Amino acid sequence: MKIVSWNVNGIRATYKKGLLAFLENEKPDIFCVQETKCHVDQLSQDQIAPLGMKSFWSSAEKKGYSGTATFSHTDADQLNHGIGISKFDSEGRFVVTKFDDISIYNVYFPNGARIERQAYKQEFLISFTEYLIPKVRSGEKIIVLGDYNVAPKEIDVFDPIGLANTSGFLPEEREWFQQFLKIGFIDTFRHFHPNEKHRYTWWNQIERGRIGNRGWRIDLICATENLRPHLKSSSILDDVDGSDHCPITLEIEGV
Repeated sequence: MKIVSWNVNGIRATYKKGLLAFLENEKPDIFCVQETKCHVDQLSQDQIAPLGMKSFWSSAEKKGYSGTATFSHTDADQLNHGIGISKFDSEGRFVVTKFDDISIYNVYFPNGARIERQAYKQEFLISFTEYLIPKVRSGEKIIVLGDYNVAPKEIDVFDPIGLANTSGFLPEEREWFQQFLKIGFIDTFRHFHPNEKHRYTWWNQIERGRIGNRGWRIDLICATENLRPHLKSSSILDDVDGSDHCPITLEIEGV
């Protein structure tokens, strides 16, 4: 099974930049996007079901903001659109689907760049972890993927000293991520590439960050420990344009 995740920063714009060609080339079994920035009624049928894929959507109440969608060539059950906390769920941050016995959480984690949103972001991180703990402990097979808006370690940003007080790389956010792993998750890219440097998934467009590869690795696919024997590969497709983020992949087998 090949899974691709991509913060497209506006799916209508990304369709115009060649999203269909990307899907035809990569051929994912499951394709998860964040920041759709639209409601389903703003799309054509070909955009809702590209290449005949089934789709599951969660849109923010505020138009043109946030939003997540999961596409697949295989049957899936949509479990829910959130974690039961309205101030998070109303922003379209979750699409939760189940493929056989694997639950896939497609999540757009909050951005804390504005001061008033940092407290919201921290509450989100803690609440989501608390929501997942009993599910992990019960033995569920879970994949949490998307734009985490957190770079886990110094290796994951281009300037760890200069960015130490910047949202997305704050000490409390990095500590949260380590605690998240401890409840039973694997950062799948680092599982296969533990020491690989200069591999990023987001670049600041205003600062023209792709020039010189001044980026952050904030788009992640994490899997529960019970999926470790089935992990085949994980990659960053940093040569793909179309957004300020690039796609990431995970291949699993034998499940």
